Amino acid sequence: MDLKRTQLQLIQAEKMSSIGQMVAGVAHEINNPVNFIYGNLTHAEDYIKDLLEIIRLYERHYPQPHPEIAAEIEEIELDFVTEDLPNLLNSMKVGAERIREIVKSLRIFSRLDEAEVKNIDLHDGIDSTLMILHNRLKAQPNHPGIEVVKNYGNLPQVECYAGQLNQVFMNIIANAIDALEDCQNGAASSRENIRNPQIQINTARAGSQVQIRIADNGPGMPESVKQRLFDPFFTTKPVGKGTGLGLSISYQIVVDKHGGQMQCFSTPGQGTEFVIDIPIKQS
Repeated sequence: MDLKRTQLQLIQAEKMSSIGQMVAGVAHEINNPVNFIYGNLTHAEDYIKDLLEIIRLYERHYPQPHPEIAAEIEEIELDFVTEDLPNLLNSMKVGAERIREIVKSLRIFSRLDEAEVKNIDLHDGIDSTLMILHNRLKAQPNHPGIEVVKNYGNLPQVECYAGQLNQVFMNIIANAIDALEDCQNGAASSRENIRNPQIQINTARAGSQVQIRIADNGPGMPESVKQRLFDPFFTTKPVGKGTGLGLSISYQIVVDKHGGQMQCFSTPGQGTEFVIDIPIKQS
């Protein structure tokens, strides 16, 4: 058992290191060109406003342009261009801001510069995880979008290994998404149970600890599966889709690494809830 635990710790350390370095590297490489684009969009907007104002002045003082100019105005649909160009720029700014948010989330998630115990806002870690999983939460051709309901309490800063806890949130939320997707792709009776797939995330302070509850309204699981949920290499997923390490590693991070508790409550047909308790201060 000790050998298996040591092997699991080595796998986890290597996994977290490689994921953290990859995510931080991608975030860094994206950040510079995105900031360049975002910064220049403001100048481009000012320049375009000036040029459009010049066009308006020409139209006011020269209402009858040369036939060649009039033909070109009609060809390029100048009225439409002058009306749509500001909207186009605004869409580009929104897109650039979205990319900046994603880069910020990647940096928060990796926390490569915070390998030691530090005081952090757990809500930042949860939000960064949701941002990374955003594409899986959106509606797809074969199933509806998954609604995320956040009920955040007033939490203090928590002393913890931020990157590792973010990996716990990733494992649990990704598993909830898997369960809801499998339910949608399963029998008609299963789909009937979750017309509105949902994940609820609740946080609250409980004395000297904080509590994070992550629940889905998916198919749930029988007691036989629940009892083995945190066993290394146990998985109910098809070959190639799951390693059976995610929840066992998460349990180890919460319990062994942070002195907390991690529990699972589930009933077939009534969804699954994970409850994580983390001390505010590490002794």
